[in-house]
Amino acid sequence: MNKIRDILEKDVDRDIDGVIKADDLRRLAVEVDEYVITREILPKLEKLLEEYVDPGSSNGVWIAGFFGSGKSHLLKMLALLLENQTIDGKRVAEQFLSKKEIEDEIFLKSVIEKAAAIPSKSILFNVDQKADAVGGDPDAALLEVFAKVLNEAQGFYSKQDYIAQFERDLFKQGKLDAFKELYAQESGSSWEQHLDDIDTIENDTFARVYAKFYDKSEEEGLKFFDRLREKYKLSVEALADRVKDYLDTLAPGARINFFVDEVGQFIGRRSKLMLNLQTIAETLSTKCDGRAWIFVTSQGNIEAIIGALEDSEGNDFTKITGRFAIRPTLTSANVSEVIQKRLLAKKASAQPGLEALYESEKENLRTLFTFGDGSRDYSGFKSADEFSSYAPFHLYQFDLFQEAIEQLSKHDAFTGKHASTGERSMLSVFQEVAKAIADLPINTFATFDLMFEGLSNVLRGDFQRSVKTAEKNLKAGHPLAVRILKSLFLLKYVNEFKPTPRNIAILLIERADIDIAAHEKAVATELQYLYSQHYLQKNGEAYEFLTDEEKDIEVEIKNTEVGDDVVNQL
Repeated sequence: MNKIRDILEKDVDRDIDGVIKADDLRRLAVEVDEYVITREILPKLEKLLEEYVDPGSSNGVWIAGFFGSGKSHLLKMLALLLENQTIDGKRVAEQFLSKKEIEDEIFLKSVIEKAAAIPSKSILFNVDQKADAVGGDPDAALLEVFAKVLNEAQGFYSKQDYIAQFERDLFKQGKLDAFKELYAQESGSSWEQHLDDIDTIENDTFARVYAKFYDKSEEEGLKFFDRLREKYKLSVEALADRVKDYLDTLAPGARINFFVDEVGQFIGRRSKLMLNLQTIAETLSTKCDGRAWIFVTSQGNIEAIIGALEDSEGNDFTKITGRFAIRPTLTSANVSEVIQKRLLAKKASAQPGLEALYESEKENLRTLFTFGDGSRDYSGFKSADEFSSYAPFHLYQFDLFQEAIEQLSKHDAFTGKHASTGERSMLSVFQEVAKAIADLPINTFATFDLMFEGLSNVLRGDFQRSVKTAEKNLKAGHPLAVRILKSLFLLKYVNEFKPTPRNIAILLIERADIDIAAHEKAVATELQYLYSQHYLQKNGEAYEFLTDEEKDIEVEIKNTEVGDDVVNQL
């Protein structure tokens, strides 16, 4: 077992869905099987399900966490668990109850069984994807999306709500199937095949069928959709009435649960959309007697988003905090445990060798990985067991990388309409790094610069242009300089990390037996070289990555001569 890949329990190159998509149904069995109920999630899941089984006034759950933290995976698992779907011949609740992480959790097992026993319909969707195809008032977009996904769940037309309302009215009268059958007879095609252009004036088939079905004139049939469109108006109360009617068609005591991914990013700075969500949740609770729930995910917690909106708009969002009283938050501790269990679990036969390696190097490790110069402290390995669990990564990398991607997101460094569109989960990035060093010896450490490669395909081109240019121009003669640049790019906006030569050198330690003095000297030399080539700027002892715009300014400053007369005048 001389290579990293040889000590891992599972194949490092296997396909791992690091980014879970709400609407992707292709790998449900794998997603349920590999879902890790972490120590952080366990009490939060227990409380959430307890509230769901015996609800109070709240009918909303707000799941917060930086992107890539696993909140979409949790949302999807809740949708499958509460509906208790059967996947590959096995109920989801059974699969959860058999997970090793909860074998001793008697109360959690009990609430899982109770929650799964409540009949329910899960409606799971990414709000941004569904909104792309919705027209109308942008401030009412959230309401329109809810109407659209409800139509889809009931089998009604989703692209135009007034057409769906026509189908719904027929359904309530018990006449929808008869109408569709007559339409198929008259047109030679199914109702569904013609829906996309059913209300165009050129399509007289509908007018003919309408006249025959309702014993009216064909002229009335030609004008029917125009009149329907003119008087159509969607309201929150109308939506709640539809949900109530749908509940009445389900089993007694059944619930309808909306699972809405990426609500925080969709709302953004638009306070009217938050008020929209507040009103929808409140009206559903009142009209449906607590049997309609809304579960959402967001990169920010509800207090932070409300605070930002109230600062800019002055609106009162006091009611929404009561509706979304259940607020689990996912942190880097949750992610590191998921990565450890899904990616870094070791073979039993590898443990003795890793423990021996730790015992021989533990004092060295403590010294090598201690950041200074006013930088934030990061915890080191506390035991041989912790070392063998997370090798070849160091513990600081989980917290520091989380901070890096959070700050890059806030500065719009990622591609896509919203910050999360180009998201890569931390699991995905760490797998890319593990694959890159899988054939190296087991005493090798992953270095921080390797994280850049895991993110590069979702970073905006203008942001990483300097790194790519440097990689092309400097790689042959200055490979260490390129690695430094990649690390400092990731940490550009992380204020807690002080990029001094000593701290930067720690990011690039590859082995515990490294000659640290020579390594730090080499890093210092390359930092000075990058500074001279205008890739970095220097503030005291700290070095900072320069964006293209900053680089132009830095060059101008360096090229501006300041005479003695100007200095004397100042």
